[in-house]
Amino acid sequence: MIRLLLADDEDLIRGALAALLGLEPDLTVVGEAADSVAAVEVAVRTQPDLAVLDLEMPPGDGLRAATAIRQRLGIPVMLVTRHARPAVLRRALAAGVGGFVPKTTPAARLAEIIRAVHGGRRYVDPEIAASALTENTCPLSARELEILTVVRTGAPIADVAAAVHLAPGTVRNYLSVVMTKLGADTRHAAAHHAWEQGWI
Repeated sequence: MIRLLLADDEDLIRGALAALLGLEPDLTVVGEAADSVAAVEVAVRTQPDLAVLDLEMPPGDGLRAATAIRQRLGIPVMLVTRHARPAVLRRALAAGVGGFVPKTTPAARLAEIIRAVHGGRRYVDPEIAASALTENTCPLSARELEILTVVRTGAPIADVAAAVHLAPGTVRNYLSVVMTKLGADTRHAAAHHAWEQGWI
């Protein structure tokens, strides 16, 4: 029997997935969580054999939770997502994530993938893998990405500057360069674009 942890911030999706996977004779859901922090806590408490996490799960994200679960328990982790960004795939694979699948995956197919990942194999959705091979590299520096990460929270310039330990004027200069590089009209549009690409 493969004992599963399911984590998704959408109750309906998490409940439906738990019910569908529970119909499989060799799978059982031993824990559920609605956010990335709870996912780690529930994993430590229930000691599952494998964790299936939503990628876009606040606070933080499923990838951070996956990394923490891998470090603390050493179990296989799979990520499911609506927005399969290739750069995120690369980060997930580097973090040791064993499976990366879109939420459109049928439950029966997901069960097969869970068995494969639990058995030590890796699975990446073919369309996501193809996109990852053809994606352009990120044109932004690490500092620019750090600034955009804070911008994405909706913080005003003064708070962004404080968070990254720069003067507000310097942050404005960085953002001007970033907006030009990305062809974005606003700093928020630039941050959203970077997030969509999986750079932040």
